[in-house]
Amino acid sequence: MSNAANSSIGIIAGAGRFPFMVAEGAKRAGCRVVVVGLRGLADPALRETADTFHWAGLARMGRWVSVFHRARVNRAIMAGYVNKHVMYGRFRLLKLLPDWMSFKLWFYQLRDKRNDTVLGAVADVLCAKGIDLEDATQYCADAFAPEGVLSGPQPSPQLEKDVEFGWRIAKELGRLDIGQAIAVKETEVIAVEAIEGTDCMIERAGSLCKRGGWTLIKVAKPNQDMRFDIPTVGPETIENLHRHGAKALAIEAGRTIIVDRENMLEAAARHGITVVAR
Repeated sequence: MSNAANSSIGIIAGAGRFPFMVAEGAKRAGCRVVVVGLRGLADPALRETADTFHWAGLARMGRWVSVFHRARVNRAIMAGYVNKHVMYGRFRLLKLLPDWMSFKLWFYQLRDKRNDTVLGAVADVLCAKGIDLEDATQYCADAFAPEGVLSGPQPSPQLEKDVEFGWRIAKELGRLDIGQAIAVKETEVIAVEAIEGTDCMIERAGSLCKRGGWTLIKVAKPNQDMRFDIPTVGPETIENLHRHGAKALAIEAGRTIIVDRENMLEAAARHGITVVAR
């Protein structure tokens, strides 16, 4: 393995701030950063952080491989979120224009379409092409949530009861690879995250519980693969919770990434939203 390959890291970048955190951390560690930005998802500003930047379609895995091979990259990280429901929209083949590698994986090789199955299969395909997917948090481990009450009012007895009630349910949802978050109020499940993602689930919870006062619980899966699908929250999470009437956010300490921590916790304090990591 060449020194250039050893000191280079590829990033397959989806939406959000997480790809920036990974890229910046990798640069601080002395790595050459080669970014494949998923078209329509990744922020174009990543060009300014990366040493090399290329656009590629979500369903164009062959393009990812070719970019990394040309750049002599043999290890990569997946960072950022993808709204999976685009894979089920009308005219999806025309919109996504999958290459043969992606088409074969999606329609012939997957035993089911749950996140862990899809992402694990993607990792296997990349590995077979000489590109190893690595721990997505290795260059930003300091972004993990510490344990304790991080912002907002101290938890009430009812909130503690709701978190205790919802935690084991959220963990079971994760074990089944359905989702990583649920909304709870007074030991009743208001909404469960599935394919729509956490932000859409928050909106749905707000529409179902118009009086507000509910709690979002977001956890890692019991056997969380740290290469992908890491639970992530940030300032936008807090603003979304505020818009839809939530009073608290419970996350898993040491296994949840906080994006832009200072601004997120300031927003929570401003809106009176309790943030607790356990």
